[in-house]
Amino acid sequence: MGTLAFILEEERPLALDIQSLANRLVRLDISEPSRVLACVVAQSSLLEQINARQFDDPHMLFLRETVLQGGAKEVTIGDDGVLRLQGCLCVPNVDGLRERILEKAHGS
Repeated sequence: MGTLAFILEEERPLALDIQSLANRLVRLDISEPSRVLACVVAQSSLLEQINARQFDDPHMLFLRETVLQGGAKEVTIGDDGVLRLQGCLCVPNVDGLRERILEKAHGS
């Protein structure tokens, strides 16, 4: 969003409200001056767990570093910060996360 120093003083409360909404994953689309579309972006807590735990897996850390150095073309780091191999999530082998995902996938 930038700094409030470049926003007129009377518009700062509105800017702060918009930032507060963005922090709560509410996105605003102002495509026409008289209309505002607001939507809530839902995010899976599982995706957040995978993202956080990738930093706890030494293999994932090595892979992330390789990607950042341009050495792994089939692996990417998405806009959400999660490592993906050919578009599929790289699930770290930490604290039984893989097993929990497989259990849920099989309905256990």
